[in-house]
Amino acid sequence: MLVCMRTTLNLSDALAAEAKSRAASEGVTFTSYIEVALREHLDREAPHAARAPLPTFTPKTPGALIDLDDKDALWDVLDRSA
Repeated sequence: MLVCMRTTLNLSDALAAEAKSRAASEGVTFTSYIEVALREHLDREAPHAARAPLPTFTPKTPGALIDLDDKDALWDVLDRSA
């Protein structure tokens, strides 16, 4: 059973005309042409920005702001930052 969602898109007249023309030349419906184009766009792998590694601390590391083993201290810091 095929389940579809009916939706409204606001496209510029020129874009819609070009898409309809290409769909007709390929012998497919406007809807299927838009669906394939959107699926191809979504399937492209998004580039991942290089991220600097997050600093890590053991509970007793000098410079650590709190002892992560002390849940009350952790909640206190989290409550103050909210």
